[in-house]
Formats: sequence, C-alpha cells, structure tokens
Amino acid sequence: MAKTREIKRRMKAVGNIERITKTMQMIATARFQAALRVVTQSQAYAQKIRELVGELAAAQGDHGGSVNHPLLRQAQNPQRHRLLVLTSQRGLCGAYNTNVLRTAMAFRNRQADGSVDLEVVGKKGVAYFKFNGIDVSRHHDQIGDKPQYADVERLATDHIDAFTRGECDGIHVAFMGFETVARQSPRIQTLLPLVAPGGGEETATGPQATVDYDYSPEPQSLLNELLPATVKTQLFQCFNEAVLGEHVARMVAMKNATDSAGKMSRELSLRFNRARQASITTELTEIISGAQSLE
Repeated sequence: MAKTREIKRRMKAVGNIERITKTMQMIATARFQAALRVVTQSQAYAQKIRELVGELAAAQGDHGGSVNHPLLRQAQNPQRHRLLVLTSQRGLCGAYNTNVLRTAMAFRNRQADGSVDLEVVGKKGVAYFKFNGIDVSRHHDQIGDKPQYADVERLATDHIDAFTRGECDGIHVAFMGFETVARQSPRIQTLLPLVAPGGGEETATGPQATVDYDYSPEPQSLLNELLPATVKTQLFQCFNEAVLGEHVARMVAMKNATDSAGKMSRELSLRFNRARQASITTELTEIISGAQSLE
C-alpha cells in the first residue's frame, strides 16, 4: 500500500511539472512569433540600408572619388579586440547559452597574440565568466528581453567612439544567429571595421547600383551619415536574432520536457496499476488463507 501511495505522489508531481512546462512552451511560442515579426522587419531595413550604402559608394567612384571613413580603418596587425557576448537573462533554454559561450571562448583563444576585452549582455554570460575566473569589463544589464533601438543605439555609439579613438582594432559580437525555425547557429560577427563598400559588383554591404541617381548632398556626405547608421542597424539585428534564438531554444526545450513528463506519467500509471493489482492479489490470498485456516 505504501508503494502505491508513493507512486501516486510521483504521478501528481509529474503531472504538475507537465502542466508547467506546457504553459512555458505556449508562452515561448507566442514570444517567438512576436520576435520573428521583429526580425523579419529589421532584416528588410538592414538589407535596404546596405544596398543604399553600396549605391552611394558606386556613385562616389563614378565621380573619381574613393570611400574614406574612420569606420573603414583596417589595422595592419590587429591586436586589440572587443567582444560583445549576447546571452540570456534566464535559463531553461537548452544549450542556447552553452553554444554561444563556447563560440565566444573559441574566438578568445584564437587571439592568443592579442588582447580581448569582454563585454557581456545577460546574467548567464556573467555567471559563466565569473565561474571560470575570466574578467568582464562591462555588463550591459540595461538591455532586457525586448531590446529597444534607443538602448542598442547608445551601445553602438560607445563602440563607434572607442573604435574611432583607436582604443581597439576590431569590435565583434558573439550571438545566436537565426537562419530558419529549425536551425540557429552561434556566430561571431565583426561589427567594426566595416567592409569597404565598392561599386561594380555585389559586396558585403550592397549590390551594384542599377539606377543613376542625382544625390544631394554629395555621396561622401551621405556616407558619413549612413555608415554609423549601418553599424547601429547591424548591432540591433544581432540583438533581435539573439532574442529570437532564445525563444526558439526555450520553446524546443519546454516541448521536450513536456513530452518526457507525459511519457513518465504513462510509465508511472502503468506501474501504479501493476502495484495496485499486486496489492489486491495479496489481500485476496490472505483472506482465502485465513478462511481455510478456520475450517
């Protein structure tokens, strides 16, 4: 009887866990759908601004000029790097943080001849580096689960100013890149220096211009405004993809937890029925044995 009571308590506990994980899965699914709309919209904006920068660079070349901007400065021997690691504020999202942090550590280890200044977004990244005894220069706790462009813009402006002053040779972002719903991959994206836009063929910043525009002011003046905007847009896109990847990972993790709880509940139900049947059989045997002893 004690065994059946214990199994029944476990069944109740597993049922509670299953309801909680199912609810968390539904919440993660709703947040994923909202984040997917944001990423889709920001991708279109980022793509358009890259195309515009490419067209302006092509127009500048047609006028006999060249694109020259501090954000395009390529160091001859880059030694000082700044790495911004985007992790989550909460857990229960599978191997999401582990994959991002492993990618960040691999990048850090490759820079053995130089220095890497670490900046972290998210409590999980701070806890990881603290546990491993690795110094973190800054923890950006002002950016929550829903990144706002104003917060990301201030962060990007700090990076742009540091790069322009020559405090670092390269600024990189480690985050979970979104490809499809079924596929996300951790990656390192170089934020600065920007790839020099060039005309004539498609580049990393934009395709060849196909329309002859009349620019006012001059293309170089427009580029001076658009190149910093490109950096801010790229960083904002990284944040949006990181948030989307976190929701996908949590949605999958909670679905797996719900399925496992359901499977365990069925196994416990089977064990409970067997234990209950064994208990009934034992009681019947005792009753029959007692009746026979009285004859």
